[in-house]
Amino acid sequence: MPKIFWTFWLVSPAAWGVCLVMGSAALAVEAAELISVAALTNRQQVEIEQLYPGSNDSNASLQLAQVTRVSELSDVRPSDWAFTALQRLVEEYECIEGFPNLTYQGDQPLTRHQFAAGLNACLNTLILLIADSGAAEDLDVIRRLQIEFQSELAALSGRITSLEANVAELEANQFSTTTKLRGQVDAHVITPFNSAFEGETTTFEYRARLNFDTSFMGEDRLRVRLQTGTSNDAASGFPGGLSKTRGGDNDVTLGDVYYSFPIGDRIDIIIGANGVSTNQFVTSTIVPFDDANVGDTGSPTFYDFEMEGDTGVGISFVLTDNLVIDTGYSVEVDAAGDPDSQGFFGGGGQSYIAQISYLSDGLIDTALTFLHGNPDADEAPTNTFAGLFNLDFDHFQIGGYGAFHSQEDSDQESFSWGVGVIFPDLFFNGDTLGAYVGQAPSYTENEPFYFEGFYDIQINPFLTITPAILYAEKNNLNGDFDNTSSSVYGVIRASFRF
Repeated sequence: MPKIFWTFWLVSPAAWGVCLVMGSAALAVEAAELISVAALTNRQQVEIEQLYPGSNDSNASLQLAQVTRVSELSDVRPSDWAFTALQRLVEEYECIEGFPNLTYQGDQPLTRHQFAAGLNACLNTLILLIADSGAAEDLDVIRRLQIEFQSELAALSGRITSLEANVAELEANQFSTTTKLRGQVDAHVITPFNSAFEGETTTFEYRARLNFDTSFMGEDRLRVRLQTGTSNDAASGFPGGLSKTRGGDNDVTLGDVYYSFPIGDRIDIIIGANGVSTNQFVTSTIVPFDDANVGDTGSPTFYDFEMEGDTGVGISFVLTDNLVIDTGYSVEVDAAGDPDSQGFFGGGGQSYIAQISYLSDGLIDTALTFLHGNPDADEAPTNTFAGLFNLDFDHFQIGGYGAFHSQEDSDQESFSWGVGVIFPDLFFNGDTLGAYVGQAPSYTENEPFYFEGFYDIQINPFLTITPAILYAEKNNLNGDFDNTSSSVYGVIRASFRF
């Protein structure tokens, strides 16, 4: 059967070429064919008489000139747009002749008779090629198969018709042609084994999010997020508590509202009306244990220390394939919307960030970060200088960071750090075993040491179960803990994505 398709593609340029380039009365019949002028209609005789005076004779005949090379046609030039098509039709398929004066006259109108004659000549060539190649037998096989599988073909046609109807129904009732709905629910069971808080017991917390992601140009995204959940009071002995909790009392609130879009191939812009600040402006936080972690310190703590902001703008500029510069500014939405007080660039509740990152496909990723900001207008701003790194050894990754914090116009200083390791796909594809340790920043006397070990188990693409152990030593960040006590929590998190 492949011979019939080879033959078809071999000769099909001839048939299509006839349809495209037979714009002249020169396209006609086979090489040896004689056209009797007496047999022509009056209109055809007039046409030939205009082209060749004296040929309109009832006993005369017009023999078209047989050409074997397109160069024999005096009015066909290599610069003509149809030259290649004419060359193939003349030299490969021999189904085009010229007028007796060896012209092609491609700019002349084409009559229906001339089209039929030229097409017939090329079809004769097609028939000969099929016969020579043995493709006629393949055609008989195709006919027999059509008869044999007639019922199956009819059933397939019916299924296609049904699918088309279903698609039309979906298109008519779809949610949106530009917006996708994505959701996530993170549920936690937290058990304190030892806590600086007296009376802590096993608790349950959750966070639910619905993201409406809209694209107008394919590479842009407008996100609007609705979220709800319970308070983040459990695991208070661990710096920052848990990472994927919201805080609240089951009330639905508006979360992220931002629009991101590219400018060319190297610049990306994000404009946020709500829910954007610091690490949301950077391309990567580098450390490998960020995201799979259960405790909030898995994301580098320096990004949020003494920084605030909800609404702002960020710019990401790709210098090379591996080098990226990210910048951003955010301010509390209440301050930004108060023209009589602080305004968008007011003095309180804001943060500036700049980060340059080296992102490779090999061993090392690294970044340098600078932040400047303050949580309110009455507090002096803090400057933070940080460095991050990650070493990828295929079967495991080691990463970490260090950051120095200092408050302007005071002697307040702090140092924070974190280092950890993950083993991706350790036992099964998609699972991650990880652990990290670090020290949280604080302007008080105590900078608490913390540890987390977790095992992220991917049940399927929609469900992940993550058991973890959290430990924090002498956490007095809020000033109401027992300085000499440590906290140990066991946590199981279930994350549902849809």
